[in-house]
Amino acid sequence: MIKLERTSVMNLENAMRGARNPMNSWNRMDSYYNEEHQYVLGPNDLDLAKRLRRAGSDHRKFLRQVFVSVDITAPIYWWKEYDTYKVATVANSTSTMHKIHSKPFAREDFSIDHMTEETLAFMDQVIAKLEEIRLRYVEEGKQKEDWYDLIQLLPSSYNQMRTCSFNYETLINIYYARRNHKLAEWHTFCDWILSLPYGRELIAGEEEA
Repeated sequence: MIKLERTSVMNLENAMRGARNPMNSWNRMDSYYNEEHQYVLGPNDLDLAKRLRRAGSDHRKFLRQVFVSVDITAPIYWWKEYDTYKVATVANSTSTMHKIHSKPFAREDFSIDHMTEETLAFMDQVIAKLEEIRLRYVEEGKQKEDWYDLIQLLPSSYNQMRTCSFNYETLINIYYARRNHKLAEWHTFCDWILSLPYGRELIAGEEEA
């Protein structure tokens, strides 16, 4: 399970203006804001953007100036793979270490959508044990051994929310590295990439998408 919420895409106008700096071709800019205040690339600007994208990373530097922010809720096992991407990414996460005890444990706190019924039954036992330990920790003076029991028993299917930021160039790298991954969460993430403004043209490349 993965949720991507509160997506913001910023600075496309400035990035496109910068893309025209090398040739001083600002007079050919034809993009505009529509009634929803979304920046729409005109035919000239979109053609230039696609050509620069195809020319490779040295020529499409403007994509590093198109910024994306999003809140992602995903299981720890997915975050372990996401953490491969350390360049041109920033993330602020909810704190498992400090807030693990702050609410009751329930099924919806875990990504268990692909579990079999037999495994789900065992997972319910794990959740019940975690809740038992949590209550003891809260009610009996927050003993460190109870806290360690929570942290070390916690399954990697536990969901964590992070506010993440990227640029379009980084998303190109992620898209091509992960679009055929066996984890369903990566397929959802890559679908989200395609849904971004001009995601198919500027990130995936329309001929490959």
